[in-house]
Amino acid sequence: MSSNSVVVSGSSNRALAYRIAAALGAENGQVEIRKFPDNEKYVRVASDVKGRSVVLVQSMAFSPDEYLVESMLMAAALKGAGAKAVIAAIPYLAYARQDEKFKEGEVVSIELVARMLRSSGVDGLITVDAHRHRIIDFSSIFGGPSIDVSVMPQLGRYAIQAGFADSSTVVIGPDGEAEPWAASAAQSMNVKDYAALKKKRFGDEDVKVVTTRDIPLKGRRVLIVDDIISTGATIVEASKLLKESGAGQISVGCAHGIYVSDALYKIYKEGITNVFSSDSVPNQTTRVSVAQPIADGVKAILKEL
Repeated sequence: MSSNSVVVSGSSNRALAYRIAAALGAENGQVEIRKFPDNEKYVRVASDVKGRSVVLVQSMAFSPDEYLVESMLMAAALKGAGAKAVIAAIPYLAYARQDEKFKEGEVVSIELVARMLRSSGVDGLITVDAHRHRIIDFSSIFGGPSIDVSVMPQLGRYAIQAGFADSSTVVIGPDGEAEPWAASAAQSMNVKDYAALKKKRFGDEDVKVVTTRDIPLKGRRVLIVDDIISTGATIVEASKLLKESGAGQISVGCAHGIYVSDALYKIYKEGITNVFSSDSVPNQTTRVSVAQPIADGVKAILKEL
């Protein structure tokens, strides 16, 4: 990457910003961020960004409103300071869950957030395993180049290195929407068997959970992969169903470990002790980094701008 590029960090995940800068060979820029007495944010660009491409790194877990507004202020400040292009690297994108109107009167929040980022000065957007299953062409909503990179290969390789999995392991997505992630992780592990769980109805009261592919599970180690673990309910349910099918040791990897409502306790109580995640949301299970996938995404977007 050109030395004419700089990486700046929001207040949510500064360590990740430094890892991304190292992966890109870019300068670590400085932005002053503080709060006024009424809790409004103050942002000032403290590095020379004139004529340079800037990567704005901000994860939005736990304080989405605050980090979203902060990111918009940063993007506007960078453009005001003469930045040639602003690429927002947002590994955990706020409001991505609401990607469709499920009830009358709702707003598709991910579309609004995308437009807000674009209008504040963001030229390109990078996310990591974003939860937007029903939006096919996100770039058209954002209005500029957008790339959703994946950390599933890193999670898969870590499972092998840590001894949680081998070539005979079955990689499982806990629901139908997670099957592409299971496929990606399996490929990185050189594992042939992957699938997702789905409910199959045989009658009004006869519902059975099956895998999307006919794969024997009895006695085999299983790696469950998903984008987000929030309350842990999906993982616990999946684990119980897999055990009922005779699965052996179960491990769990996710891109974004949110772990609210004693999620980890519930997962450990289920007997799953091998739980790991990325640094998109730093926590006690963080084992792999999204820095390189994001750096690759930055390089791809710069070619488009």
